[in-house]
Formats: sequence, C-alpha cells, structure tokens
Amino acid sequence: MARYLGRRLASMLFLLWGITVMTFGVMQLAPGGPIDLATEMSARTSPEIKDKLKVLYGLDQPWYIQYGRWMKRIARLDFGTSFKDERPVIDKIVERVPNTLLLNLCTMILIFLLAIPIGAVSAIKQNSLVDRGLAVLVFIGFSMPTFWFGLLMMMFFGILLGWLPVSGLHSLNYTDLGFGGRIWDTAQHLILPSLTAAFTGLAFLSRYTRVMLLEVIRQDYVRSARAKGLSSQRVFWRHAFRNTLIPMVTLMGLMLPDLIGGAFIFETIFAYPGLGRLGMDAMMARDYPVVMGLGTIVAFLTLLGNFLADVGVAVVDPRVRLAK
Repeated sequence: MARYLGRRLASMLFLLWGITVMTFGVMQLAPGGPIDLATEMSARTSPEIKDKLKVLYGLDQPWYIQYGRWMKRIARLDFGTSFKDERPVIDKIVERVPNTLLLNLCTMILIFLLAIPIGAVSAIKQNSLVDRGLAVLVFIGFSMPTFWFGLLMMMFFGILLGWLPVSGLHSLNYTDLGFGGRIWDTAQHLILPSLTAAFTGLAFLSRYTRVMLLEVIRQDYVRSARAKGLSSQRVFWRHAFRNTLIPMVTLMGLMLPDLIGGAFIFETIFAYPGLGRLGMDAMMARDYPVVMGLGTIVAFLTLLGNFLADVGVAVVDPRVRLAK
C-alpha cells in the first residue's frame, strides 16, 4: 500500500509541474499584456513609463528567468501580488475557495442523488419505455449548452416566477438576518447554479450506473443468490447494487475536474463569487499572477481529488493495490 501511494504521489507532483509549465507558457503566448491593458486607456502614458512598469513587475526579463522566479515563490506558497489591485494572490484565492467548494459539494450531492436512482431504474426497466425516456432526458441535459440552460433557469425561476435570486451568494440584507435566515438566504442563492451544473452532469453517471448494474446482474453469484430463493429486490439492492458502489468512489474524483472547469461558466453566469469568476475577471484584465496562481491551485485540488479517489478505491478493493 505504501509503495502504491508513493508512486501515485510522485506521479501527482510530476503532473503538477507539467501544469505549471503549460500555465506559464499559455500566459506568455497570450495576446496583449498587463502593462498594455493598464496603460492603453491613458493618453499620458509614455513608452518610458511602460518600460519602468515592466522592470517593476520583472516582465523585462527572459521567460525562463520569470518562470524560475515564479517557481521559487510557489515553493514558499507566495503567488505574488495582483497587477489589478496589488493584493496578495493567495489572499484573493483563499477567500474564494470556500464558495467554490460549497457550490461543487452541493452539485455533487445533487448529481449522486439524481443519477444513481435514474441509472438503477433504467437497469431494472431495461429497454422499456421508462428506460428510453430517462435516456432521452439525461442526454438532453448532456447536449444542452450550459450557459443557455443557465440563462433559461434564471429567466424562468428568477425573473418570471420570482422564486429564486439569480446572482451572487448573499442578499443585500444578509447581515441583518438571523442565523436561520442567513442559511436559507445562502441556500436560495445556491439552488440555480447547483441545479444547472447537476442537470448537465447527470448523463455520464446515470448511464455508467445502468451499465455497471446490468453487468453485475449477469454475474454467477447473483444467479446463485436467485437460485437460493432470495427475492428480486433483495438480490438487486444487497448483492448487485452494493458492488457498483466501488467504481463510484473513483468517479467522485474524476468528476471534480469537470465541476471546477465548469465553474468558470456557472459562476460567471450567476455572478457567483468563486474561483471561476475570479479567474474570468483576471483573464479579462491580463492579471498574470492571479491567472497562474489560480491555475496552479485548481490543478493541485484536481490532482488531490483524483489521488484521494485512488486511495479510496485501494482501501475498499484490495485487488487494486495488489495489481499495482
């Protein structure tokens, strides 16, 4: 087990280094720059002032020197300061992490609560009208553009019906509310972005659950359980369904990158104060330190999620660690 975890940790660190190289390279190749964007609106900005700003931020150095300095700072958990407001990047990211984790946690809970029953019903009613109807429903969610579905939800539930808020995490009177009122206010702001993310992410997990259940049902030990006279429901839920839960642990880790990547869309549409919106604002402002720091931390969280998923699978299924 220790050897397996050591290999997985080494692989994770190598991937993280590769991601820092890619992130730095993409920002170097991006058109325009932070100095150009900050000075183009000012007619008084002379070329000498631009050169001084480049020296101030170290942008006059070759790319490998800039990368080396950046990596040294990362080793000390110092991601530099934002070009936009001079605040430490790590402070800006840390204050947004809880919001993004809260949104992703709600989304994952919704996906598992909806996708697993849909997959189970589809497997029980295989090739029936119910099975085909559920397949059409989940594939509509899979193929529907996220931003378009989010806008539909905002227009229907937020504007036409007026049931739910359409932006932000808190209302303007949030500080005046009591404890229960604050929880309810936050929950209301999470419903629309969580539902949007969950509906578009149902297809993969529900169809995977269906396929796994159909495969397990055909196993010899399930036929043996039926031959002993156990009821169909007991065979399904106690012997077939429980064995499909092991791959779900892996899927929880694999779904995390999609949710974090999709957060750029959800959080921008719903003006949600999370990492996705912070990254979008930083990219529009060519705020290099924030974009690179955010990319590195999101990549680390993604790799950590996959690592924990692998550890979980190795713990619950000894065949995995023995095979490694």
